[in-house]
Amino acid sequence: MSEDNFYNLTDNNSRQRKIYSISELNAEIKTLIEESFPFVWIFGEISNFRIPASGHYYFTLKDNVSQISAVMFRGQQRQLKFAPEDGMSVTGMGRLGLYEPRGTYQIILEYLEPSGIGALQIAFEKLKKRLAAEGCFDERHKKPLPFLPNHISVITSPTGAVIHDILNTINRRFANCQIQIMPVKVQGSGAAEEIAAALELLNARGEADVAILARGGGSLEDLQAFNTELVARAIFASNIPIISAVGHETDYTIADFTADLRAPTPTAAAELVVPQKSDLQRRCNDVSMRLQSKFLHYFERLNLHLTEISNRLIDPRRKLADYRLRLDDLCARFHRILLLRMRRERKYLDFWQNRLAANSPRFLLAKVNKQLEQINYNLIKSLTIYNHSKRINIRALTATLAALNPLAILARGYSVTRTIPEATVVTDPQTVALDQELEVMLAKGRLICRVKGKLNHGKKDF
Repeated sequence: MSEDNFYNLTDNNSRQRKIYSISELNAEIKTLIEESFPFVWIFGEISNFRIPASGHYYFTLKDNVSQISAVMFRGQQRQLKFAPEDGMSVTGMGRLGLYEPRGTYQIILEYLEPSGIGALQIAFEKLKKRLAAEGCFDERHKKPLPFLPNHISVITSPTGAVIHDILNTINRRFANCQIQIMPVKVQGSGAAEEIAAALELLNARGEADVAILARGGGSLEDLQAFNTELVARAIFASNIPIISAVGHETDYTIADFTADLRAPTPTAAAELVVPQKSDLQRRCNDVSMRLQSKFLHYFERLNLHLTEISNRLIDPRRKLADYRLRLDDLCARFHRILLLRMRRERKYLDFWQNRLAANSPRFLLAKVNKQLEQINYNLIKSLTIYNHSKRINIRALTATLAALNPLAILARGYSVTRTIPEATVVTDPQTVALDQELEVMLAKGRLICRVKGKLNHGKKDF
């Protein structure tokens, strides 16, 4: 193509073509995808599962070769009966959409269920775990069954074989028992609501002593009405004891855990609700015979005891005569004892009177006065002797003190020489120097002298 032809073609295309912005292109693609795929079912494995602060579920669905982004908003999560997690294979239904800011397409899921393990089983385990955490299955909430109920209510389908089995078993075990049948749907749409309404009506009437909630065996889908939270709450709120007899012996439902007693089969529930009438009659006969035997033995013991007491009974007049004689004897004994007691008390009183006279205060006062005079005399005598001995000691100590008095020595012509100003007594001429002034203490006064010479062991020093 020549350069002139190229420019001509370019000019023609510029006049005919439409140029999209990125936003416009993404909007066109978004409209095209959403109109072409309004709702699709998709199967894949969850990976990169995350829940941001908004509460929406964001994850990736992948198979062996491809993957697609998926989102499930909070409004749709209420319908989930399981908790999604990485590695779980799921089947979902949603609509395709394009996230325009990033230009990526994703599937917005409206419904999600696990593949492999059933959604009903997961919902069963989830509800069971939650109700167990609330304490709905605790034994402390279980109500005991009456031993012999007067009124039995059966909540089940009126057309199935279950009701006939229950009625036949109850009539066989205890005929003429009052039974009330409350017909409900036991599977399908609206079954859970009818069962819950029947339980509420049963408690509102308050006529029944016990109720049997029964259904035959079936798949997990068939028993779904008994695995709903609505039925479980109604059973737990019931004031009437409920026996759950749903399915076969290996089938377990939420109603079995919530009920006050679980029966493995509806027939077993009928056997549990009423005792065997023949067994009760036999037990009544046994108890009646034991009561008759015990009463006969009791009456025989009473007759023997009465006969024994009658034989021991004495004529009342003889008994009165014996009591009169005993009373006279007791009066004589009491009189003698009283006289002896009075004599003993009188002797005791005389003894204490004599002792009191011997210890009269006048005698004690004269005796104490004599003792006081003797003590005064001894005290004066002791003080005189003590004073005389102390005077002698004072005279001896005075003579000794006078003999040792330095002034007395000075009075005999002696003197004491001391240095000035130290006032040291001079006993050796070597301790003083020539021309040193000394103080000479006499008996009367003092002399101040100057050393002119010293003589020590024949040596003179002037």
